[in-house]
Amino acid sequence: MRVIISGAGQVGYGIAERLSIEGNEVTVIDSNPTLVQRIRDTLDARGVHGHGSHPDVLATAGARDADMLIAVTQVDEVNMTACQVAHSIFNIPTRIARIRAQSYLSAEWRNLFARDHLPIDVIISPEIEVGELILQRLAYPGADDIVSFEDDQVVVLVIQISDDCAVIDTPLRHLTDLFPNLKATVLGVRREGKAVVMSSDQSIQSGDEAVVAVTRDQVSRVLGLFGRDESPPQRVVIAGAGNVGRYVADKLSGGQPHVTVRLIENNRGVAQIAAESMVNSVVVFGDALQEDILREVDVAQADMFLGLTNDDETNILASVLANELGCPANFALVNQSQYPRFARRLGVDAFINPRAITVSKILRHVRRGRIRGVYSLFDGSSELVEAEALETSTLVGKPLREVPFGEGVRVGAVIRGSEVIMPTGQTRVEAGDLVIVFALAEKVRQVEQMFRVSIDFF
Repeated sequence: MRVIISGAGQVGYGIAERLSIEGNEVTVIDSNPTLVQRIRDTLDARGVHGHGSHPDVLATAGARDADMLIAVTQVDEVNMTACQVAHSIFNIPTRIARIRAQSYLSAEWRNLFARDHLPIDVIISPEIEVGELILQRLAYPGADDIVSFEDDQVVVLVIQISDDCAVIDTPLRHLTDLFPNLKATVLGVRREGKAVVMSSDQSIQSGDEAVVAVTRDQVSRVLGLFGRDESPPQRVVIAGAGNVGRYVADKLSGGQPHVTVRLIENNRGVAQIAAESMVNSVVVFGDALQEDILREVDVAQADMFLGLTNDDETNILASVLANELGCPANFALVNQSQYPRFARRLGVDAFINPRAITVSKILRHVRRGRIRGVYSLFDGSSELVEAEALETSTLVGKPLREVPFGEGVRVGAVIRGSEVIMPTGQTRVEAGDLVIVFALAEKVRQVEQMFRVSIDFF
């Protein structure tokens, strides 16, 4: 596949890195020559210096033969124009754009992106994606991470295992006998920093981070079984009243009258906008790294502190300070992948990586074959894959125990219409099933091959 990426920032680089590794022909455009040189030096991809919406630059990047344009610059209007040029002049079949301004995404203007106006096939809004993930995490605070795929019938939880977990040292094959009505499958763990795909003879241990596939209606039960059933927070303090902070605050305070939200913002203009637009939340102008400001918003009485500013260091340090002042739980937005390694030791409970979320969302629309969704876990050492099984898929029609997955791959759930099947070795995948697979990073290519469309399909 020939892919042009407009924008060589963190998101554009992340997409280019993944697609080039998978053997795609990738060209990245950016107006910053330093970022272009970084692409050339570190990736198996072309780098083109210039503006990603200019026709001559797109032509130089190979737009006449491209299969897809992914526009992820920092400027919405550049991304929109790039998609228009890609459609009108070069007839690039698929166009994806990152759009951050919520005004463009209002339902009132939904026709803006129709093919006859601005022909964009897929719109990614990082603020909404990140905001929705935060809200999901708040709904189930006992989970360190939650992955929902597009079908939304099955979620995958990452759960920190402590000594009060009821199933420590229990072989996984016995869980079905102990809990016959439990719709859950333990897929793997991170143990001593290494991702491990579990077999039915293995068991989880205290200190593991377990990856568990479960039906949506049994999430609370599974968290309770693993000793992590915790109530959603009622009093929330948010550092950062930007797009993400306001989105989360609006959803929390607007949808649940008993929830109180207080925001801290150190930019007077942003604080003013938030104060004028938010009816049910309190906005305080000040620095979340100042102890007196945190005391002013009663952080010691809060159930949860969220570090949602645009600065990783502020989010981490403010979370640590909130913890020292008595707030029992926190998590932070962190773009730098190396920070969580030490920040957890400082007292930061959980992290959300906005860049990784955006990259994963875009990759869902780029993957070959019938891959519906992909989500990276444990710093990219493993992935969750949701794929549709076709008649020509190699795993269709035979018991899973006869499918040559090899080590490093485990099927977590099979979704057949409205039915969710937690697989055993006897389970047979049928054409049209959605299959959720947990795999080590080096095995993902093999999993994709199993779901690729064979030439016989046509």
